[in-house]
This record gives sequence, structure tokens and C-alpha cells, in this order.
Amino acid sequence: MKKPNLLYLFLFVMLLGSCSVHQQSASEQDVFNNGAVVTAHPLASEVGVEILKKGGNAVDAAIAVKFALAVVYPNAGNLGGGGFLVYRGRDGSVASLDFREKAPGKASRDMYLDKDGNPITDLSLYGQLASGVPGSVAGMDAAYKKYGTLPWKDLVQPAIDLAAKGFPITEQQAGEFNRYKARFQKYNPNGAAIIRDTEWKAGDNFVQAELAQTLTRIAEQGRDGFYKGETAAFIVAEMNRGNGIISLKDLEDYQAAWRDPIVGQYKNYKVISMPPPSSGGVALMALLQSVEKYPLKEWGFQSDSTIRAMVEAERRVYADRATHLGDPDFYRVPVANLTDAKFNQERMAKVSLAKATPSDAVKAAKFPGYESEETTHYSIVDKNGNAVSLTTTINGSYGSCVWVDGAGFLLNNEMDDFSVKPGSPNMYGLLGGKANSIAPGKRMLSAMTPTIIEEDGKLKMVVGTPGGSTIITSVFQTILNVLEFDMTAQESVSAARFHHQWQPDRIDVEEKAIDAKTRQSLTEDGYTIHKRGPIGRVENIVILKNGKLQTGADPRGDDKAAGY
Repeated sequence: MKKPNLLYLFLFVMLLGSCSVHQQSASEQDVFNNGAVVTAHPLASEVGVEILKKGGNAVDAAIAVKFALAVVYPNAGNLGGGGFLVYRGRDGSVASLDFREKAPGKASRDMYLDKDGNPITDLSLYGQLASGVPGSVAGMDAAYKKYGTLPWKDLVQPAIDLAAKGFPITEQQAGEFNRYKARFQKYNPNGAAIIRDTEWKAGDNFVQAELAQTLTRIAEQGRDGFYKGETAAFIVAEMNRGNGIISLKDLEDYQAAWRDPIVGQYKNYKVISMPPPSSGGVALMALLQSVEKYPLKEWGFQSDSTIRAMVEAERRVYADRATHLGDPDFYRVPVANLTDAKFNQERMAKVSLAKATPSDAVKAAKFPGYESEETTHYSIVDKNGNAVSLTTTINGSYGSCVWVDGAGFLLNNEMDDFSVKPGSPNMYGLLGGKANSIAPGKRMLSAMTPTIIEEDGKLKMVVGTPGGSTIITSVFQTILNVLEFDMTAQESVSAARFHHQWQPDRIDVEEKAIDAKTRQSLTEDGYTIHKRGPIGRVENIVILKNGKLQTGADPRGDDKAAGY
């Protein structure tokens, strides 16, 4: 194994005193000339920037960041999960990569129901049976083979160093490690690096020796270092220790898929986002089209009328999502219908903003021929103008809570993102139907919305967020914050957020979202206001007229922008 890069050791010392207290305010603004990386963890951001400085492109940096996050951000960064990547080249070419997890070959439609047909909630949330076949390593392999330039080993090595030598955890991470201890112990009787006798404290060094060995196999053997051989054997052995069903064949057969991105217009902006099995791009495009004719800029940020227009659009789009969205390899998804500007605008033209429309009165649209919160995101732009927007997840925070014994990484609980039973909500309260039912080899529906915006043919924004069901609306609001309300990148992600997802029929609001007078007005007209904690952790890069890269790292976490 290579000796650790002195840069990372220096960063450890610097971050020891700064990570736990860093909260970037809306007034702070990092602007870079050549390249920028915004992630959920300072060390991952620095890894990405170092790759850019070495001459790597945005995809090289994205791969290095992906593996680094698997080490430094284990509640969402992952080897055992999946995600989506949206790419825009400096020449305007676009692509999207689907490395979403798949249901194992032994999966079945009713596998999480009891004898009376009711969902057994914990089965799809915790333990080995909750896991789909991971796609992360295959996704990075596919991205590298199409766009990578630096040696593969060089992109994985920073993560190996971080795992082998350790890194100082932040205050937020220490609290999470301690809160989850009992659950980790329950599902990992053989222990795991994250489990120890004493409580974790900010600044403690977190070493993950088994994960370093797994990453070394990936560095040396590529995707085969994960889907075959020793790592694959560790995964199957973990399945056999519990009630899991992922097989060696499931792992060997897994493939990431290049898909045509969702591309549409919002005024003079081109929107490039992720297609199914993510619902994000379809829903985002529908939301933007739905509000395009309203004078949002004139009404103002989170004004009474702005809130009503956005909420009524969200109510209808999420109803469509529940009915029509699923894996396009298994279900004919009406993408063209759902992203038709005329359809969405005519639908909103029938909406009264004077009173709330009860969600029970809102039904999914019908089209001829068709049947009826822990993730992480990062945004990267390199010096040549290539851009990557990547969202990755293991679903719930720390996924299934199962660490693969011998391999040192967490498995996802993505099976809960299927419609375990039509009409029954998942962990985020989202409803689903036949389009998202469980089937062997099928990819579960997602809300991930990695997105890139162009203005007049030039790169304008690279944006995305975690947040389960709130992902789509958080990206929607952030885009409007920049394009309609003239916010900087940092202001756009720092601004308070709200969310409506059709069912349950309520507007979820952060503490500082929507002023008291507007809340009262909305309540009087039939809207239900529901207070909740932070919504999303958006990472945004805005390209200024002079070509400089303006960054926004969400202050709701340890998120950090870096660049040069």
C-alpha cells in the first residue's frame, strides 16, 4: 500500500479544529477560477480538487469523491448503494448514468408482507433482506471507461489512505455514531469499525482497515474487485448470516446503464436532469413547466402567491409520480406526457390559488395506453467547463445498518423504495403503485434529481441534494432561487425551504421558512402547515457571466465548497 499523501495528513490537522464548527452563512461566498467541488464533507471536497489540480476532469474528480465519501461520510457515501450521474461536456454534449441498485434474483412482489397482506415495515428497512444489489462501483467503472483520463488507481488511492490512516470525525458525525450504536450492535454481532466501547467525540480518528482492503481490491482489479472474488464472497456470507438474498450471480450480473437524460426548457434555460428510474428529472421538469407562466419574480421569494403556485404544482406532480413512475426496463413510463409543457400549464390553469385543493381531490393524470431521507449529492465543474451532478445513496441514514463483515462497508436498505404494497407509504411517506412493484432485477424508483442548467447554450448551474421525498422540491426551489429571485449560489442553498408531496396533505416547513403572516393566510385558506427539521443539503455551483465558479455549500451539515 502506498504511503499516505502528506496533503491529507495536513488536512486532517486543519479540519480537526474546523469541521465541527463550520457553518457557511448566506453572506459567505466562495468563488473559484478554474474548478470547483461541493460535497457533504470537507475532506471529500479537497480530494476532488486535488484530482482537478492534477489535470483530471470532472468525471475523474467525481469518481475520487465517490470513493472518498464512502470512507468519510458512511451514513450516505457508499460502496454498498447506488445513484445517478448527470454529465455535461464543455462541447454541450449530455449524458446520464443509472447505477441504481437492483432487486436480487430471489426477490418477489409480496416479500415484505405478512400472511394478511400487510407490510412488515422493519423487513424492508433493516437487516440483510432490506438490501438491493449495489451499483456504486459498477457506476464509477462505467463512468471511468467513458470519460476517465487519469489512472484508475490514482482515483481510488485517496480513499484508501483515508480509510487506512483514519480521519478526524466531526461533531455531527460523533453524535450520529453514538445515537446509532445500539442499532449497529443489533445487526452486526461480529462488530464493525464504527462500534466501540466508549462514546465517539469530535476529533476522534476513525480508522477502517477492512474498508481500506476492499478499496485496494477495487483499485487493483476495477469492478471485479467488488462484484467477484473476495469482496463478493464477503457480501454473500453476510447475506447468509441473516435473511438476505443477494447471490454471487446477482453481483456478477449487475450492470450500470447509460440513459438519455431528461432535457427540457424553462424560459430561456435548458434543464438537464435524470430520467427514470429516477422520478427526479420528470418531476422537476413538470414543476418548472407548471409555474413558468406565473410572475414569480414579481410576486417575490416565499410570498403568499408564490407559495400557493408552487404547492399546487407539487401536489399534482407528486400524484403523478405515485402512479406513473418506475423502472423503464420493466414499465412503460409516460415521460413525454408528464414533461409536456402544454399539459402541465393547462392543468395549472384550472387551479384556483384562492383556496387549497384537498389532496384527496387530486388524482394522477391519465394517458391513453398507460396503466395507472439519507442520500448525498455533489457538484463538480472542471477548468474546461465539463460538469458532473451526482447523487448517491444507501436510502436511510446508514442504510440497512449492516456492515459487511470482512469488507467493512454498509449495505443499503433500498428495497424500501419499491412499493412494498400499492397505496402503502415508504419510510418517506411516499406512495407508489404497480409501476414500482418489486420484481427480480428491477431498479426501485428514486427521487434523486442531479441537475445541470444551461443559459443561452452555456453552463449556468450544477445542483442537487439528498433528502428522500424532499429532493425534488429542494432542487426546484434552489433553481428558482437563482433564476427567479436573483440569489447567489450560497444564498440559494442557505434559504429556508418548504415541501409538499400530495400525501400527506400538508406543507412541511423549516423553522425559518414562510413568514408568520403568510402562514396565517395559507392556514385560513385550507393549507395545513407542518413544522419540521432541516430539509435537504443542497450543493450548488453557479457559473457567473465572467466564467468564475460561484459555489454554495449547504449550512445544514458539514458541507464544504473547495476549488482553485
